[in-house]
Amino acid sequence: MTTAVLTDHERAAVQAYLRLLHTVRAGFDAAPGPAGAPRPAIVPPSVLAEAEQALRAAGLAGNEEAFFRLLRDWCPAS
Repeated sequence: MTTAVLTDHERAAVQAYLRLLHTVRAGFDAAPGPAGAPRPAIVPPSVLAEAEQALRAAGLAGNEEAFFRLLRDWCPAS
């Protein structure tokens, strides 16, 4: 396994993405709504905004390939 050394901005972007991912997963894991209808996943705007800002600060906005390569190297289980 490769060990990636991230800059502070890159680390913040990865951490913000992981928080966003866990928030979305938690929304999908929520109990069904009335009459068993599934609830839509709700992502608080602040969580999404934090992830977007962190990507911009790391210079990764619009460069998903580089970001996901960083994520894979730093946190392969995600």
